[in-house]
Amino acid sequence: VQLQAFGGGLVQAGGSLKLSCVASGRIFSSHVMGWFRQAPGKEREFVAAIRWGVGNTYYSDSVKGRFTISQLKAENTEYLQMNSLKPEDTAVYYCARAIRGLSTVEKDYSDWGQGTLVTVSS
Repeated sequence: VQLQAFGGGLVQAGGSLKLSCVASGRIFSSHVMGWFRQAPGKEREFVAAIRWGVGNTYYSDSVKGRFTISQLKAENTEYLQMNSLKPEDTAVYYCARAIRGLSTVEKDYSDWGQGTLVTVSS
């Protein structure tokens, strides 16, 4: 499976952005699609994940209540709606796929998109 992430950009604090990730190839209901991010000088961290088809979701504490992960199965696409953005949300955002269940751990994700940059100005 190849993943392509879109939708990054520059936004002011308090604003919103919606990221998209399109997957080529088959995504099964046992798979999980997730979002991670990597801020400058920091390690990549988990943001959110969704169980494909079933729709169970999980969020990091830092984005809970502000970000929403969703899916459109017919188009093999997952989304990350980001509201109330803060400067500390500035990072390259990556979509990824795990084939063995819901996980917040980077190494459990085997397929990765190229990343899209989100910059939040204060």
